[in-house]
Amino acid sequence: MSGTAPRPRVLITTGQTWRASPLRRREACTGRNYADALVRVGLLPTLAPCLTAELAAEALARQDGLVLSGGGDLDPAHFGQAPHPELEEVDPERDALELALYREARAAGLPILAICRGLQVVNVAEGGTLHQHLPSVAGLHQHAQAAPDGDPAHRVRLTQGPLAEAFDAREVRVNSYHHQGIDRLAPSLLPWAHADDGLVEAAGAAAGAALIGVQWHPEMSFARHPAQAAPFRAFAAALGT
Repeated sequence: MSGTAPRPRVLITTGQTWRASPLRRREACTGRNYADALVRVGLLPTLAPCLTAELAAEALARQDGLVLSGGGDLDPAHFGQAPHPELEEVDPERDALELALYREARAAGLPILAICRGLQVVNVAEGGTLHQHLPSVAGLHQHAQAAPDGDPAHRVRLTQGPLAEAFDAREVRVNSYHHQGIDRLAPSLLPWAHADDGLVEAAGAAAGAALIGVQWHPEMSFARHPAQAAPFRAFAAALGT
C-alpha cells in the first residue's frame, strides 16, 4: 500500500509429493498455515520448491529471512548413522537444498525460523545428531500425538533466549508431531526449551544473526491459541517489524 513500508520477504521451504491425477507430476507443498502466520506478524512469504542446492544463494538473494518448514525425515547419512528400522521416507533433494539454504542464510546474516524438521536440519547442519525414532528411546513420552487439530499436547519449559521473552512465560503447552528429535545438540546452539522428559524442544544460535528453532508446530495452533504466535513474533522482531 502507498505510504506503508514494504513487508520483509521471507523464503519458506517446501516438501515434494507425487500427484497421480489428472497429470502425474511432482508437486511442491507445505501448509498454508505457515504463510498465514507470517502474514499475521507483518511478513511476506514466498514458497521455494526443491531447487538444486547450487541455487541456494540465488534463491535467498532478494529475501530478508528464511523459514525452514516441517516435513519428513532427514537422511541419517548426514549425521553419520545407518538407517533405523523405523526411518520413514527421505528426500535427498530437499535435504541438500535445505542444508545449503541454511548455510547460505547464516553466511549472509539472515534471520532464520526453523520449525520441527527445520530445527533438526539446523542441528545436523551445525554438527549435531538426531534420534531417528523417539519411541525406541527409553524414558521419553509420546511426541507424535494422534489428534490432528494442532492443540497443545505436552508441556515445555523455556529456559533462555527470545522465545521466553516472546511467550512471556517459563512454561507453555505445545503440540507434538514428530518421531525424530535432537539427540546431541550441536555445540554452536543453545537449548532454549525442554520437554518434561528432557528432549530439546527449542534452540537458537549462540552468536550471529537471529536463529529461532522450535520442535513443535506453532503454525498449526496460533489461530486458536494466540500465544503460539510467539515464535513468529520473535522472528518478525528480528526482521525489524
